[in-house]
Amino acid sequence: MDLTWSAFMTISGDRKLIKTLDSPLEDFEPMPEGDKQRRNLSYATEALKLWFEKLPDVYVSGNLFIRYEEDGAEKRIAPDIFVVFGTSKEDRVSYTVWEEDGKIPDFVLEITSKGTVTKDRKENPLIYGDLGVKEYFQYDPSGISLKPDSLQGVRLENGKYVPIAVSTLADGTLSLHSQTLGLDLHLFVDKTFRFYDPISKQTLRSHAEAEHARHQAELERSYEQQARREAEAAQQQAEALLKKYRDLFGDIPE
Repeated sequence: MDLTWSAFMTISGDRKLIKTLDSPLEDFEPMPEGDKQRRNLSYATEALKLWFEKLPDVYVSGNLFIRYEEDGAEKRIAPDIFVVFGTSKEDRVSYTVWEEDGKIPDFVLEITSKGTVTKDRKENPLIYGDLGVKEYFQYDPSGISLKPDSLQGVRLENGKYVPIAVSTLADGTLSLHSQTLGLDLHLFVDKTFRFYDPISKQTLRSHAEAEHARHQAELERSYEQQARREAEAAQQQAEALLKKYRDLFGDIPE
């Protein structure tokens, strides 16, 4: 079955389609990841977990099975990153929809590669659309497999996926807005991907990046404190020398 990206946008609203789709996803196992895929998966998962860590009812996970059909042969799929609002943060072995009061992911991001691009573009959207995933994004770190842009997204409207508008910033960065997350997804000219908060104007960081930024800030504070101490010591030394001179010779003439 050869379903193009544009085609599934017009037919994914058919709730019966997924029942007849001959898909290898029934026996799907997560594919081996390349370094770029693994780095970006780690970044996206950690950055979103940090961003939503103060909210008790936002679950963020990645590369975890979503089991979505209990009757008959069990159906499952493993998105690279997904976010569910309105559920607990507790760790799970898999995300079982019928044990989560039927709550499905609100946001999915797939890190696309040459080996997964066909599945990500043709098969997964049919499943996500049928389940009711509100937003589905794809990102290709290689900049080769996903065309025309290496970052693309669709949003579910009236049961059908429609493309999310892409804007280009002054520096050439591509930006797509996720209504579900309240964040922008940025693709830089070098194909680097980051989440961005348009309200606070800050780029979301991973644990390692946040720790590095904290360490750098501490170093800068330390350098500033040392500089102040040295300046104060120099000032005190100058004042002591001036006092000694005045004690010996009186006031210094202007």
